[in-house]
Order: sequence, then structure tokens, then C-alpha cells
Amino acid sequence: MSKDYINRINNTLEFINNNLDKELNLAIIAKIAFYSPFHFHRLFSAVTGEAPNQYVLRKRIERSAYQLKHSKEIPVIEIAINNGFESNAAFTKAFKKHYGIAPSQLRKETNAYSKIRQKDSKNGQNQLVISQDICDVKKYLDMGNYTQIEVKTMPAIKVAYVTQVGSFEGIGKAYGKLMSWAGAKGLIGGETVTCYHDNPEVTEIDKIRQSACIVLTKDVQPSGEVKTTTIQSGRHAVGKFEVTFNEFEKAWQTMMVWIAENDYIPNEKRAFYEIYRNNFKNHPQQKCIIEICVPVKSD
Repeated sequence: MSKDYINRINNTLEFINNNLDKELNLAIIAKIAFYSPFHFHRLFSAVTGEAPNQYVLRKRIERSAYQLKHSKEIPVIEIAINNGFESNAAFTKAFKKHYGIAPSQLRKETNAYSKIRQKDSKNGQNQLVISQDICDVKKYLDMGNYTQIEVKTMPAIKVAYVTQVGSFEGIGKAYGKLMSWAGAKGLIGGETVTCYHDNPEVTEIDKIRQSACIVLTKDVQPSGEVKTTTIQSGRHAVGKFEVTFNEFEKAWQTMMVWIAENDYIPNEKRAFYEIYRNNFKNHPQQKCIIEICVPVKSD
């Protein structure tokens, strides 16, 4: 297995920490790692435990806190600008959300700095650590379930579907419409599939496309919002997981790390999808048995 992706992530961490005063959007950071924004976001999150934008914001706030404490001759607004914040208001809001106190309060109270070093921030980060050793990558996931992931050719899958445009929460409504149609056609009980056409870290949330699908075993006539299509056959990394709803993201992150470690490249011109192999309500632990299918480029 290749560990090249670890070096790439380390390079991005170093780049981020050397350029906190500059624009650091997903496209810029992903370019340093030589990954597409979609693949990089999943991989970075899996390896570090934070999304790229969360990491950037946290490092900006932490460095600002250090400078507020140890460089009292520098005005607060100058520290804010030097750490990538566009205004004093934006800096104060982010700082207070992270630590629960304003930047000015940190300077005024003699024991405030020691308090924030021991206190969990409101956005879920652990104890503040100001450190120059910023290129150590931690393992975020238990990667022991690799035997359930393989690259294989997936068959073509004919489906009926309803497409949802907008936040992921709306997929339930899409499935509701699909199942109402499927019930009238006697199709209830067939396997379901969710296709993801866009990445929320790249595409604006109100433009994200995802499709609720039901596998067809016979020809049917679509109507209204329900359409039919065929998910193309092709080479995919396929991971089988038994997960709760809270573990779906971890399963996806596991897939992306496995793909990187095995030197495969996702084919982002095609949809990524999940196949649901059971009804979670019938599972003793209310778990979903799913297959995550990521199209990969051929050699």
C-alpha cells in the first residue's frame, strides 16, 4: 500500500500553516496535494479528523490567541488581518465561538490564556495546543475493515429515480415520492440506491444533485417526477459496511483512504452511489448494510 497520500496531506498542512494570512479555499489547498477538490476533502477529513476549512479556521484562531498573549504591542485588528480574517468583527465572532471569550478579554484577563488552553471550544475542538510541529498527521479512523473493500466491475443497474436538488436532508422527500409511485406499480421491496452527483464542498448547497433510486427488474412506464435510467457498468472500488446512520460519513472516509492507499483515482465524471442491501428496521441493531461504490479510473 502506498503512503504517498500521507506526504501529500503533510505538504498541505505545512502550506496552510505558512500561509494563514492568505486566501486558503478548497481549490487552492487541494492543488498543493495534487488531488481534485472532491477527493481531497474526503481524504483530508479522514486523515486529520477535520474538514479543510475547519482546520484552516482553527489554526488561524490558535495563532491569533498566541499572538494576543505574547505580542501585546500589536493591535487586535492587525493580528486579525495577519491571520486571514477580513475584519475585526469576523475575527471577534470566530474567536468568541471557538473559546467563549472575546480577543480583547484574553488580553485583559491575566489567567484567560491558561483557561482557553484547557477548555474545549464550542465547535468541538479539543484542548488548544500551540505548536510549531504542525506536520504530524494523526490516524482518525479504524482502518481494519479493508477486507470488505475491493475493486471490481459493477454491473449496469436499471433504476427508477427522483432527483433532489438541495441539501442532503431533502433526500427523504425524494424517496417518499419515489415509493408512492413504486407502491402503485407493485415495486415496493426492491433494493434502493442513492446516487450522489455533486460534492457539497465544491458545489453550492442549493445546487447539489442527488437521486433516490429503486432497482427495476421489469420494464415500467415512468411518470411525473419519476424517471428511469441505467447506472453504467464499470470499474468501481466497492466497500461493504454495516453501519448506523451516524457512521455513514466514517464509512465514506474509510473508502477514500483505502482508494488513496491503493493508488486508485476516483472517476469524478460519474456518480458515486450507495446500494442498500437490507431494511435497517429489521436489523437487531438498526444498522444499514450498504455497499459504497466509487467509480475509479482504469490504468
